[in-house]
Amino acid sequence: MREILVVGGGYAGFYTAWGLEKRLRPDEARITVVDPRPYMTYQPFLPEVMAGSVEARHAAVSQRRHLRRSRVIAGTVTRIRHADRTATVRPADGPERELRYDVLVVTAGAVTRTFPVPGLTEQAIGLKHVEEAVAVRDRLLTSFDRAAPLKPGPERERLLTVTFVGGGFSGVEGFGELLSLATALLKRYPEIAFEELRFHLVEARDRILPEVTDRPGEWVVRSLTERGAQVHLNTQLVSAVDGHVVLSDGLSYDSGLIVWTAGNASNPVVHNHTDLPVDERGLLTVRADLRVGTPEEPVPDAWAAGDDAAVPDLASPVPGARTVPNAQHAVRQGKLLARNIAASLHGGKAEDYVHHGLGVVATLGMGRGIFQYRRLVVKGFPAWLMHRGYHVLAVPTWERKVRVLAVWLTAALFGRDIVSLASVQDPRAAFVAAGSPEAPGHGKR
Repeated sequence: MREILVVGGGYAGFYTAWGLEKRLRPDEARITVVDPRPYMTYQPFLPEVMAGSVEARHAAVSQRRHLRRSRVIAGTVTRIRHADRTATVRPADGPERELRYDVLVVTAGAVTRTFPVPGLTEQAIGLKHVEEAVAVRDRLLTSFDRAAPLKPGPERERLLTVTFVGGGFSGVEGFGELLSLATALLKRYPEIAFEELRFHLVEARDRILPEVTDRPGEWVVRSLTERGAQVHLNTQLVSAVDGHVVLSDGLSYDSGLIVWTAGNASNPVVHNHTDLPVDERGLLTVRADLRVGTPEEPVPDAWAAGDDAAVPDLASPVPGARTVPNAQHAVRQGKLLARNIAASLHGGKAEDYVHHGLGVVATLGMGRGIFQYRRLVVKGFPAWLMHRGYHVLAVPTWERKVRVLAVWLTAALFGRDIVSLASVQDPRAAFVAAGSPEAPGHGKR
C-alpha cells in the first residue's frame, strides 16, 4: 500500500486529502496529514471572528471530523529528505520521529513575515489563526471595559488606540471590521465618545489593497477616513517598544493594541530544511501540473501547492507570472492536486492548473465592502452582501455553512455579542487567587 504524506492541513492540504479519500480505495493508499493544528482555518472569516460576526469555532474545520480515512498527526514537519523518502516530524508531545512515504504533498502554508522592529514581537498580534483573531477581539473589548471608568488622560487614550500594520486584504478587512465593532460598542459605553477612538492603519507602500486598481483603493481610504480612521501611506513602523508606536513619518503615540498583517514568508521547512528545489523567494519550484520541479526535470512523487509553491499562472498574460497566495487559488489547487495524484497512481495524465480569477471582494465592516472584477466595481452594502454570499458558499462542508448562517441570523436579530473572554488566556488566575481581595483579570495587559 502506498503512503501519501501531506505536509500541512491548510486549504490546499485539506482539500488534497479530502479529494484523495474520494478518489482512492482504502487498499490503494494510506493518507497522512501532518499539521500543528487539528483543524483547517478558513482565513477569510478571521476579520469577522475578530468583529464577533462569526463564532470562532465556525472558522475552523475539524480535520478528524471530515478526513475520516486519513491519519492526522498533530505536529510539525521539521525536515524533508525526498531523496530517501523520509520526513522528520516533531509531534506536539514526545520525541521527533521519522515518517517514510511514497508520495509527498507539500502544502505547509506561509508564516507571518516580520521585520526587526524594536518591540514588535513583544507587543503585536498577528492575524493568520483563529486564536489571534479571538485575542484581538477580546483585547479591544477589555480595553473598553478598562477605559470607561478612567478620567481623560494618557492611559485612557492608550486603551482606545488601535494600530494595524499592513494594508493588504487581511489588514484592511481586519481594520475595517474592528473599527466597525468599536463604533458599535459606543452604544453600550456612553462614557466613551466617538472622538476618543484612535484607529491607525500603517502601510509602507503608496496605496492599500494592491489586488484592486487605483480608484477603488482610493475610495477605500476615503471610506475609512470618513469613519474616523487615520491611514498612513508610504509609512513604516519604526518602533513599538512597550506599546509606544513610532512611525517613519514622525508621528508617535501609545497604542493599547497593535496588529501585524504586513505580509507572509515561506515556511522555514520549505526554504531551509528540504532537498526539494526552491526559487529565489524560498518557494518550491512547481510545474503547471503542480508537480515539484521544472518542465524538463520533474521531481518524482513530489507535489506542492498553496502559499509555499511558485505555481505558474497560465491565466495571466504576463510571461513567467505566478499565482498569488490567496484562498481562491489554494482551494482550487488542492482539488486539482487530488485529481492529479489519483490520475498518476492510476496511470492517467495530470492536468495543468488554469484558473481565471472571479474578482476580489473585501469586507470593510458591517454593511460595507468592495468588489472588483476587471472594470466592474461594486461598493458599499451590495459588495458586503456579495462578500458574505461568496464565503458562505466557499467555506467547506454544509455543517459549517449552516452554523455560520445561523450566527449571522442571530447577530442580525440581536446584534453582536460583546462579552470579552480575555481571561481564558490565563484560565487559572481565578483559581489561584481564590480568597484574595484583589480580583483576578484586572491586572495590566
